[in-house]
Amino acid sequence: MNVRQAVRRQYQALVDITRGGKIQVPAEGWIRTVRKALGMSGAQLAGRMGVTRARIAQMEQAEIAGGVTLKSMQATAEAMGCRFVYAFVPPDTVEAIIVAQARKKAEAIVATAGKHMALEDQAVGGNRTEREVSRLTSELLYEMPSDFWQDK
Repeated sequence: MNVRQAVRRQYQALVDITRGGKIQVPAEGWIRTVRKALGMSGAQLAGRMGVTRARIAQMEQAEIAGGVTLKSMQATAEAMGCRFVYAFVPPDTVEAIIVAQARKKAEAIVATAGKHMALEDQAVGGNRTEREVSRLTSELLYEMPSDFWQDK
């Protein structure tokens, strides 16, 4: 394992930690949900933040619509005595996502080569094709070429 691969594995471990959190955004959004859980009115939150009650309502709506800024979320969380955290949560391990991309790329390369070979009446069987996909997947995983994430 080279230094680049070791660093990538360290980043993967950091991202994979988020998978266990099973975080779901509440239907009313975090601002309103936490505010209500604390028994805090919109006016009280507004007072703590130095903004109007209307601004709190706007932020709650903006959060639901996806238009609230990270800076606003952090300030609101702090005003409610909370810590604001955001994360990207992958559906699987980072390694599994990388392996899936390598396989997808390998299948595309082998399919393109197979079309050309078929045109020349040199088509190969399914078992040999699968072996080549596996071999190429391993090669792509090791080399991680610069076009690794380009689908075409």
